[in-house]
Amino acid sequence: MRASTDMENKEYAGMTGKTERAESERKKRGDRKDGVWLRDMDGFHAIMPHLMPQRCESEVYIEETIDVTEMMRYIERRNKEGLPYKLTPFHVMVAAVAKLIYHRPKLNIFISGKRFYQRKKMTLAFVVKRKFEDEAEESLLIMEVNGDTTLDMISRKIVGDADQVRKEGGNDINDLLDKLARLPRWVMRLAMCGFRFLDFHGWMPESICRGDSNYATVLLSNLGSIKCNAAYHHLNNYGTNSLVVTIGKIHKEQVTDENGNVRIRDVVALGATADERIADGFYFAKSLRLLEQILAQPQSLEEPVKMDIDQGQQ
Repeated sequence: MRASTDMENKEYAGMTGKTERAESERKKRGDRKDGVWLRDMDGFHAIMPHLMPQRCESEVYIEETIDVTEMMRYIERRNKEGLPYKLTPFHVMVAAVAKLIYHRPKLNIFISGKRFYQRKKMTLAFVVKRKFEDEAEESLLIMEVNGDTTLDMISRKIVGDADQVRKEGGNDINDLLDKLARLPRWVMRLAMCGFRFLDFHGWMPESICRGDSNYATVLLSNLGSIKCNAAYHHLNNYGTNSLVVTIGKIHKEQVTDENGNVRIRDVVALGATADERIADGFYFAKSLRLLEQILAQPQSLEEPVKMDIDQGQQ
């Protein structure tokens, strides 16, 4: 990973989570329906999609163990208040990632057609099993988040959509995939060539993109729900997804604080795979520190994600 420079920071200083303003100011030829073309990239960054044209060859992977003791206490307290649904660690994690990306807009950049784009929306994708059985089929859920989204809104959405998937058995993108899977192999190859052509030029129909995790801001994999630890998950060359986060199982662990005291804390391993071309190592590292900060004060997620992150404890 590359170290950041003052010049790079200045060039990105104008980027914010308010993509509506960016769209109105830069609505020129070359923008996509899902992204604003970042035309003022410095030469070092602009040449990278040509030097490393594939997203999979530009991956960086970070794994970190994060203290989630305060998060678990918060969840326990909220569930005792008699919520109409059960608040889970995954709900809080999703809300925390949404808040992070809103305030760290480079995490919502993607490269397509060898150009950099600031995504116009923030979407989070994850997989839901239709039944908790080995042979059960899986369905994708895509959630759109904006600056006014709160933890309660995310929690209700996850619970409602997951229940719907389990009752109805899928969504539109699953139906499309089922039909494609029945095509002869040579027809499938032609169809995939057509999809890749549309993908390169940003012409993929919205009806396909909105239900495909390959076009989401971030793909989240809750491995802790199946008692697994965080694991490396690759990116795909197809689509625009530049970030994958895996969440391991929460467990107790001895932690030594800054004063040398050993305490038993709740911790979780997080794994993040990112396209290194969209940002530098310092940006990714600071983003991870901010995620820890958010999870240390989970009550802040009751407010809209656009509210500033309190960094007083850093």
